[in-house]
Amino acid sequence: MKQVNVGSVCFGDSKKLVLIAGPCAIEDESLTLRIAEGLKEATQDLDCELIFKASYDKANRTSVSSFRGLGVDRGLRILERIKSEFDLPVISDVHDVDQVSAAADVLDILQIPAFLSRQTDLLVAVGQTGKPVNLKKGQFLAPWDIEHGVNKITSTGNKKILLTERGVSFGYNNLVVDMRSLVIMREMGYPVIFDATHSVQLPGGAGGSSSGQRQYVGALSRAAAATGIDGLFWEVHEDPDKALCDGANSLPLAHVKELLRQILEFDATFKQAENGSGEQ
Repeated sequence: MKQVNVGSVCFGDSKKLVLIAGPCAIEDESLTLRIAEGLKEATQDLDCELIFKASYDKANRTSVSSFRGLGVDRGLRILERIKSEFDLPVISDVHDVDQVSAAADVLDILQIPAFLSRQTDLLVAVGQTGKPVNLKKGQFLAPWDIEHGVNKITSTGNKKILLTERGVSFGYNNLVVDMRSLVIMREMGYPVIFDATHSVQLPGGAGGSSSGQRQYVGALSRAAAATGIDGLFWEVHEDPDKALCDGANSLPLAHVKELLRQILEFDATFKQAENGSGEQ
C-alpha cells in the first residue's frame, strides 16, 4: 500500500483513520471558521487525523440558480486563513484547468469531483502540480475503471493519489454503495476514502436540487470501516437544514464527535482482527 503524506497526516499507514470534513460549500467566512474550529475540537482528543474540506465553487450543482460558493479568490483566501489559524491541511474541488495554479498555491490536496473523473486535461494539470490528488470515482464508473483516471495522473510522475468512493448512480434520484468497490480500488495500491455523506445523497431528489438521507451516514461509515478504508469523508454543517448546499446529506457539527468515536472503535477492532489473522 502506497502512503500519501499531507503534512503530518499520513494516508495508508493502517494505524490512523483520516477524517476529511467540512461544509459542502463556503457560505461565508465566519460560519466556515466556526465549523473548522468545531471539527478541530471534536477530533483533538480522538485517535484521528483531520483535514478540512470546503468547496470555493460547486460548478456541478443541479440548477443554474443553485448556490455555488464564494468563488476562487474569496474561497481560497478563507481556506488559507483556516490552514494558518487552525493548523489544518485543507482540500477543495478543482473544476477547471484555469483554477489549478491558484488552487495549488493554497490547497494541500487537490480534489477532482466525481463528475470530472475522466477529464484528461484536468487530471494531467493537477498531476503536474506535484500535490496530492483526491480522485473521486464517478457515479457512472465501475471501481476498476478508475484506474484510467489514475493513469492520467501518474503519467505526470505524480503518484500521490487518493481514491474516493461516493456511490454509484442507480437512476431515479438514487445512489447505491457497493462495498466491494472499496476493496477493489484499494487493491490498486492507493489509499481509499469513503465519502459517506455524498453516498446518501439523492441527486435531483428535491426537484431543482439534491436531497439526501443523513440518517444512514453512520451505518454506511461503519460498513466501510469494516473493509479497511484509510479515510472517511463527511460533509458537516452547524445547521444542515439551513445549509445552502447539500444540507440534507450533511451531518450536524454537534453530532460529529460521538459518531466519529463509534467509527474509530469499530475501525480499531477491525484492524486488530486483520493484523491478528495475518491478512494484508
